[in-house]
Amino acid sequence: MTANLIDTDSLLLLDLGSISTRALLFDQVRERYRLLAAGSSRSTAGAPFNNVLEGIFSALDSIQKVTGRTFLGKDQNLIKPSTEFGTGVDTCAATISTGPPLKVCIVGLLDDVSLDSARRLALTTYCTVVQTISLNDRQRAEDHIDSFLQAHPDLVIVAGGTDGGASQSVMKLLESVGLACYLMPETQRPVMLFAGNLELREEVETNLSTLLELHFTENIRPSLDFQQMDAARSKLAQIYTNIRCRQLSGVMELNGWVNGGLIPSPTGFGRVVSFLSKASDSKKGVLGIDVGASAVTIASAIEGELTLGVYPQYGMGESTGKLLEYGNISELMSWLLHDFSEDQLREYLFTKSTYPASIPVTEAEINIEHALARVVIRKAVRSLLDMMPEKAGHHGDGLLPWMEPLIVCGSVLSKAPTLGHCALMLLDGVQPTGVTPLLLDTHHLVSGLGAAAAVNSLLAIQILDSNSLVHLGTVISPFGAARPGTPVLRIKVTYENGQETNFDIKYGTIEVLPIPHGKSVRLHLQPLHNFDIGMGAPGRGGTLRQVAGGVLGVIIDARGRPFKPPSDLRRRQELYRKWLWTFGVH
Repeated sequence: MTANLIDTDSLLLLDLGSISTRALLFDQVRERYRLLAAGSSRSTAGAPFNNVLEGIFSALDSIQKVTGRTFLGKDQNLIKPSTEFGTGVDTCAATISTGPPLKVCIVGLLDDVSLDSARRLALTTYCTVVQTISLNDRQRAEDHIDSFLQAHPDLVIVAGGTDGGASQSVMKLLESVGLACYLMPETQRPVMLFAGNLELREEVETNLSTLLELHFTENIRPSLDFQQMDAARSKLAQIYTNIRCRQLSGVMELNGWVNGGLIPSPTGFGRVVSFLSKASDSKKGVLGIDVGASAVTIASAIEGELTLGVYPQYGMGESTGKLLEYGNISELMSWLLHDFSEDQLREYLFTKSTYPASIPVTEAEINIEHALARVVIRKAVRSLLDMMPEKAGHHGDGLLPWMEPLIVCGSVLSKAPTLGHCALMLLDGVQPTGVTPLLLDTHHLVSGLGAAAAVNSLLAIQILDSNSLVHLGTVISPFGAARPGTPVLRIKVTYENGQETNFDIKYGTIEVLPIPHGKSVRLHLQPLHNFDIGMGAPGRGGTLRQVAGGVLGVIIDARGRPFKPPSDLRRRQELYRKWLWTFGVH
């Protein structure tokens, strides 16, 4: 066995969020890693502290009170490795999502080729594209320069030219960037990530290295019909961390604690989703959704191929005031169960954006938050679909391909009044199809485990394999359309004692099969009226031999896809009251 498998190292996970700072302590108990304690604090990246370490100290103090373990020395640095007196920890890993999105200028030759690849790369971390420069925009060089100086980007991503392809056209575009940087104060110049034609590296370095900080990676579009993101995605994550070290006090010190291993939260999140996909025998994809205050992050992986999307415009914090720019307010109102006017909704959204850490108190405020979560999840899912590979097998209508499992996290989900409320938000927002186990990350573990995998892979594997994620239940969602009340799925449940029970599921309903939590059953599924449940073809059934009951049992969502709530408020209230009752919410 390798040392990694037999060492009993303790590990501390730190997560710097835009609203909360979290600390999680892991150690071995009976030869398996367990979560021993968790602490959290309000983020201190902004005023009045303006130093992320204050929030970390507070979160660590919470853990110290529970465990009696001291983590910090007299110099306020992390004690590492642990001592014979039981102080400190052996290893530490950390993720970060706090701070405003990086402002990015993307440069490419053609809008639908290299520029599209640069935009997709920017979507893999917390970025907002503030300027595009390409041959298609037909702007003059002086217009590019003026726009660049006005946008004041933190980062420039260049994806121009296939390998061995155009060179002079790319360099011509970069002349504008170089001149704009020359006109900026040295301390305010952006960083450049060059992910274009490999043959241009030397020329780019000669012309631009004295003007701005340069980084090079593999060409993300080496040919017109091939795109590769892995190396560029890793390099961008590193650049993001470096920029945050300069922008936010205390981040550089934290990065020292983790030996330079601080990563953006989406990087860790995507790493875990990709790992689960590679470890699975299923041809279905794995999906992860993090509904955060700073952004909604979605990671999908099919046969290990990762698609990662980070959408700051859909965050549940400061971005809520701008949400109306990305969609009609009627979409939000269609999910509400209370009678609000448009003005009342706008006022709530703007108040939320001003005070992103505010907590909904009344039933009406909670309803708005839940409706908002449905909308931003739905929008993020639609956005990710445009980037997923063809082998994913899209259903159309903004619907995801078959996914197994679906891992979700975010305070709006984990702090819902009941797990039934959480499940309904997911069914409405994600609208899964086929057979999909739902796993809820209540401690915000997944991103941190992605960071931890770099220093202790065994811990990440064992925690994912434990009960640290809450299994809400397996969702079975027949795909098709029929008249309400029409039977669309026949289910035979065989329990461990051999007893059998049959269910006919009608279109337009949500049903919960009463499978005890932790118990397994065999399900034989037979779709009717040519409905599809992901077993090879519409109308084809099959047997699921080991289906574990979740906290909510086994969930059947036969409301059709895509599902849209009734436009009539009273009818909507009646149905959601009924569906919540189905989940045991009385």
